Amino acid sequence: MREGEEKGPGMAEKERSEQEVVRRQKLESLRTEGYPFPNDAKPTLRAADVSPLLETEDALEKSERSRHTLAGRLMSIRLMGKAAFCHLQDSSGTVQIYVRRDDVGEEVFSQFKTYDIGDIVEASGYVFLTKKGEPSLHAESIRSLVKCLHPLPEKWHGLSDVEIRYRQRYLDLIVNPEARSVFLQRAKIIAEIRNFLNARDYVEVETPVMATVASGASARPFSTHHNALGLDLHMRIALELPLKKLVVGGIERVYELSRVFRNEGISTEHNPEFTMLEFYQAYATYETLMDLTEELIVDLCEKVIGATTVTFRDKEIDFSRPWKRVTMLDAVHDIGGVSRDYDLDTLEGAKEAGLSLGFDDFADMNDQGKALFELFDRHVESKIVNPTFITQHPTSISPLARPNQENPRYVDRFELMVAGMEIANAFSELNDADDQRERFEEQLKAKADGDEEAMGLDEDFVVALEYGLPPTAGEGIGIDRLVMLLTDAQSIRDVILFPTMRPQQGARTISKA
Repeated sequence: MREGEEKGPGMAEKERSEQEVVRRQKLESLRTEGYPFPNDAKPTLRAADVSPLLETEDALEKSERSRHTLAGRLMSIRLMGKAAFCHLQDSSGTVQIYVRRDDVGEEVFSQFKTYDIGDIVEASGYVFLTKKGEPSLHAESIRSLVKCLHPLPEKWHGLSDVEIRYRQRYLDLIVNPEARSVFLQRAKIIAEIRNFLNARDYVEVETPVMATVASGASARPFSTHHNALGLDLHMRIALELPLKKLVVGGIERVYELSRVFRNEGISTEHNPEFTMLEFYQAYATYETLMDLTEELIVDLCEKVIGATTVTFRDKEIDFSRPWKRVTMLDAVHDIGGVSRDYDLDTLEGAKEAGLSLGFDDFADMNDQGKALFELFDRHVESKIVNPTFITQHPTSISPLARPNQENPRYVDRFELMVAGMEIANAFSELNDADDQRERFEEQLKAKADGDEEAMGLDEDFVVALEYGLPPTAGEGIGIDRLVMLLTDAQSIRDVILFPTMRPQQGARTISKA
């Protein structure tokens, strides 16, 4: 043990496995030889580039071939007397390395034979094609860069405790190529979203993560306290209100792609912190955004996935345009199969429909809009597979949306439903400051009555509306769920690098002073 190092919980020698003890002994042996943890590696080639390079160099003589350096993690080692084959993995993939004693030297080859799977190494040499037809690098030198002190899982997919993948994402990425592929796809999806919006003159901005009022969505916030200012603050539950203030200020097309935080349960479709895209366009309606949403997601399918038909949870989903558009009320009848004998446009009719489906709590419903929404949420949502816009939501459950001019009991709003999940929520924005204040006050009453998800009243936002918000439409898209759909990920935890997890009992945490 080096000076100043302390053994913490879980670090006692007797608690380490036999393989871990052996690996640490190898490291200590290297230290006595002055092992410097080399920091001068300069790879000139990636694993994925070896095969294409062979097209020009395979026919050349050994001496004529260019020399290259690869660096990465050892994923397999096969010793064969005076030679060995190993596989090296970098961010682009995996490539075979051929190591022969006569080429690298006796001392280096002896050291190489002590390497373990998981070690990070550097190899230099020329590319060639083995007799079995595998593109490889013939090493003329090889050295250890970093010692891996833990054995890698041998049968990753066979692990019974799948939560290890989420708790130790670095392990998941090392040994599970599919996991790395998902997160590379996620990065491409986010990059293409930015390209799409930027090309249409949207301006990307950043707004505060903490606010004195939790508003812009129906959700319970996380709360904190700012000591210096003596302020109770909330982590944002939505991006909406600051972005609409910017539209008031003259940025007529604006978007933000960032994290939001909601103090809610965890499921295959929910994580307390998640990535949200919200964008707002002046002089547009929710119908404008339906067209734009179709364009955006089809663009992602074509440019990132390479097809407009994907498979998700064993269901084939067709994103080809146009997508179905149906009102929430009609969806309950036409998709949910609820008889039109029930007049869902009335409180009594909606209550009777709910009771007929076995929802006993409908007997206590006192709001037609809430009852209609619950009918859709409980009985219809899971039945939707292909992308469908559910329009005309009740005003009573849409405190920030513009009322429909023909029937103000409903608002000009849609939710995009795919595979039983809400992917997007959008509406023509309410820009009547007095109406907005009244709706916020109704939310405050609901909060006082015990609704922890009711919104707070953002006074500055109401004042901003009083200066005049142009006719505007806005939308929020859940990026994590969208990535789930496009990559066939079974859980939201599969598309979030570090999902929220309950701490393991006895887990050790290390912090810097």
